Amino acid sequence: MAYPFPGMNPYLEDPELWTGVHGRLIVAIADYLSPQLRPKYFVAIEERIYQTTGDDKLLVGIPDVIVQKSQTAINPKIPNIAVATPVVQPKTVTVPIPEIVKERYLEVRKVGTKEVVTVIEILSPKNKRLGEGRNAYETKRQRVLGSSTHLVEIDLLRVGEPMLVFGYGTQNDYRILVSRAENRPQSDLYAFDLQDIIPSFLLPLRTGDSEPLVDLQSLLAGIYDRASYDLVIDYSKEAVPALLEADAAWANTLLREKDLR
Repeated sequence: MAYPFPGMNPYLEDPELWTGVHGRLIVAIADYLSPQLRPKYFVAIEERIYQTTGDDKLLVGIPDVIVQKSQTAINPKIPNIAVATPVVQPKTVTVPIPEIVKERYLEVRKVGTKEVVTVIEILSPKNKRLGEGRNAYETKRQRVLGSSTHLVEIDLLRVGEPMLVFGYGTQNDYRILVSRAENRPQSDLYAFDLQDIIPSFLLPLRTGDSEPLVDLQSLLAGIYDRASYDLVIDYSKEAVPALLEADAAWANTLLREKDLR
């Protein structure tokens, strides 16, 4: 089945699918760029590793408990003997279990020196909510922005807090940031919504080098086909995370036209 949406497919944002989508898109971008960057550059798939917990908090949550003083009760069968009756009973709670998180990203490096020229990041849900995932990414982001390395930051997730930029006050569903080292602090932000085609962009390289055009729309459609997501996704159900009312109505019409509902 052909890719059903003109831009981002909101059903691919489902937490049950996103990890696979993220991994496949990383590989697809690397495979697409590598032949075009030879022989001066090569593309490396790298991993960022950090420890977090299920709710992205490092503290164990303890519910509020009202502790009352023990009271005494008279055993009717044994007159004049006081028996202590416990008032506070234990409650079953859940504690966060630490987990090791691995997030993959791309580095475009110069052949020979292995100098990192461009970093390509695809944001994950953990990067967009408070916790260790966001902290780890923001630390890496600041390090890149303070260096001579270009940054491409791809955000294909509607939920969560977008990464900080200045001079942009409109909220959009998705964003692609292309930050060229020589132009900072100015950078190019491609902001788009569910109904828009995913914009293409030039991959920043060293001055004077030919820069390939990255067509994310085609790459995403390609992995949708290769991964058989059409067999996995049930379009008769609503998208997860949920769409805004206007987008849900638009998606419903689109999916009905394609006989997916």
